[in-house]
Amino acid sequence: MSSKRYPLWDWPTRLFHWILVLAIPLAWWTGEEGLTDWHERLGYTVLVLVLFRLAWGFWGSRASRFGAFLRGPRAVAGFVRDGLRDRDGAASGHNPLGGWFVVVALALLLLQVVSGLFNSDDILFDGPLHHLASGAWQDRFGAVHEVAFNALLGLVALHILAVAWHQWARGEKLVQAMVKGSVAGREGAAPPAPAWRALCFLALAGAGLWLLLELVPAPVSPW
Repeated sequence: MSSKRYPLWDWPTRLFHWILVLAIPLAWWTGEEGLTDWHERLGYTVLVLVLFRLAWGFWGSRASRFGAFLRGPRAVAGFVRDGLRDRDGAASGHNPLGGWFVVVALALLLLQVVSGLFNSDDILFDGPLHHLASGAWQDRFGAVHEVAFNALLGLVALHILAVAWHQWARGEKLVQAMVKGSVAGREGAAPPAPAWRALCFLALAGAGLWLLLELVPAPVSPW
């Protein structure tokens, strides 16, 4: 394989990935320790990141677009049949299973943070939108929040195992690619999307969340 390196992951995708790597365990820890203000801030951070990644999946750089790496059932079955070897994955950056992992992870993260907005334990934490839901619905959102997190933990464990297997058993430098953004011997990569586009999507996601929280009526005091 050629030693020349070619771009694969743009900096917005890499930044999204590594901030998420920090934010998820910190959100869990702050929730366990009762640091509700920080838990809420981290939840907002994850929500903005997910909204940004959804937009970037349609209008970002080629390797980050859903259309570039989501493949149908036949491709997934062929990938499994070939012993988890992707014959054309060099162009997409994700193998057929990895592409769908991204979608499931984003869905779980979105479910996690949205349920957190309406969650309340009636003691330490009230989500910013908890007063818009009845007590029964708050309980449901709390259950969803817990189940989604447990599912996310399982997905993260599978992701770590898969990356470790590709990294050391297959010799594919996935971690280095997500740090440096480039890989060896993959020609024909499209140029990355302009940085201003990523900043615009990030600003829109943050502004949208801020506007939502500002427009929601404050809870009525029982006193």
